Amino acid sequence: MSKKNSSVLKLKDLRLNNKTSLIYSNFRSQLNTFVKKKPFLVAVSGGPDSLALSALSYTYLKEKKTKAFFVLVDHRIRVNSSKEAHDVKNLLKKKGINLKIIENKKKIYKNVQSQAREIRYQLLLNFCKKYKINFILTGHHRDDQIETFLIRLSRGSGVQGLSSMKKISSLSKATKLFRPLLDQKKEDLTFLTKHYFGKFFKDSSNTNQKYLRIKIRDLIKKLEKSGIKQERIINSINNLASTRDTLNFHTKRIEKNCVTKKGNKISINLKLFFLENNEIQLKIFSNCIKRVSKNYYPPRAKKVLNLLSRVESNKKLKATLGGCVINRHKENLEISKEESKKGAKL
Repeated sequence: MSKKNSSVLKLKDLRLNNKTSLIYSNFRSQLNTFVKKKPFLVAVSGGPDSLALSALSYTYLKEKKTKAFFVLVDHRIRVNSSKEAHDVKNLLKKKGINLKIIENKKKIYKNVQSQAREIRYQLLLNFCKKYKINFILTGHHRDDQIETFLIRLSRGSGVQGLSSMKKISSLSKATKLFRPLLDQKKEDLTFLTKHYFGKFFKDSSNTNQKYLRIKIRDLIKKLEKSGIKQERIINSINNLASTRDTLNFHTKRIEKNCVTKKGNKISINLKLFFLENNEIQLKIFSNCIKRVSKNYYPPRAKKVLNLLSRVESNKKLKATLGGCVINRHKENLEISKEESKKGAKL
């Protein structure tokens, strides 16, 4: 049997199994709506989630005759990371999938998971810019959504944080982050990966108790045993997401009145700004910092609120936060890109 025929059989096999067929049907429906026949990038790690995403994406691109790029970022944090990356490449190659490995050259010293995530998205964005790709697909799933909710709950997040991850969000003007598997359970994606690839790779950091996310995973198991079901948590997340969307709609209207942009700087009219409640202030200020810094994630809510408290009580203030310089001049707050290390860092 030729390699071509073998590949076709594997694609059919993915849709003949009832469970994998249902997952693919949902996946295809979402890509038909948002991505259509545009090229897209698949973020690969080697875990069961990203490999399931790879199988689904490969099936879709063959069916629709479109183009997809499969990319793995090797942070070289773990000793064997480069070998693991090439093992993943070889596994995908057996199915006809060409994996591109990008090596991170930057050193990561602290906040390992957070910094690695920021660097990964930046490298993927650079790749997208080079090849004119508008969508980055990731394997985030329902279990990730619950973990994110509980992590943010532990940090005292508001509506924006507790509503967790969106299906689609903007990474830049040209590129969107798309999470088509958010409704899927991890166990079902693991089943699909084993069914299609026969194996997956385990990340040793996923058992390291020094990371909060790993502690949260253990907590979820205990919550389930005590009667707090994951379906109820998902319902709460969806309700909060609805509230978030309503809040964002009103926030945009308020932003038009109190925020102005001139070149690379943003100015906030504090007389109008401080008439709003803390949640809206937090959202507007975080949005401004993201726009100026061009970071995917805004600073932690606690840091933003602490700075806003200082801004409110000081007519003259200079500080830095999230890669931005914040200056208050009487009733105006100016936000610009940080170019030096001057100012009181938060």
